[in-house]
Amino acid sequence: MTLEWTLKEAGIDPKTDLTIDTSIEFAAMSGAFIGGTGDFVSLFEPNALQLEQQGYGYVVASLGELGGVVPYTSYNTKKSYLENNPEIIEGFTKAIQRGLDYVHNHTASEIADVILDYFPDISQNDLITIIQRYKDIDSWFTTTYITEDNFNHIQEIAKSAGQLDKEAPFSKLVDNTYSQNE
Repeated sequence: MTLEWTLKEAGIDPKTDLTIDTSIEFAAMSGAFIGGTGDFVSLFEPNALQLEQQGYGYVVASLGELGGVVPYTSYNTKKSYLENNPEIIEGFTKAIQRGLDYVHNHTASEIADVILDYFPDISQNDLITIIQRYKDIDSWFTTTYITEDNFNHIQEIAKSAGQLDKEAPFSKLVDNTYSQNE
């Protein structure tokens, strides 16, 4: 969806100006590209770096950067759980905030040292490269606070892709009670 939105923002109609093949399973996208399917491929890391290192292509842009500020990852709970367990929600939110603070206050190398054990299939140097790419495009939010503008932007992307018929109300789905506002 972000690819389509980004193309539209650049004046390219994804329905008439090019062909986007969505029939390829996510896990098979690198292999399909290497095998000759398509001129471009949209990949997450570490797949993009690995494809680049193997000489099959180059990272030309980041959809995360071009797509604008998008609260891509969110955490969900039932309203009853939120109301009955405020200490757990507050603790969880504070833990996420500490992680964000750590990312913003440490080098890619320092971050890689801490998280390397969670990525057993990636070398430390590759992990540093990936983290630095994310840092270079300012990929991580500085706070767990989600603004209404950011919430509406992701809905705009989904509507543009034909995946959302009716907007969801910010006030019903986002609770910033325990988040720090920027």
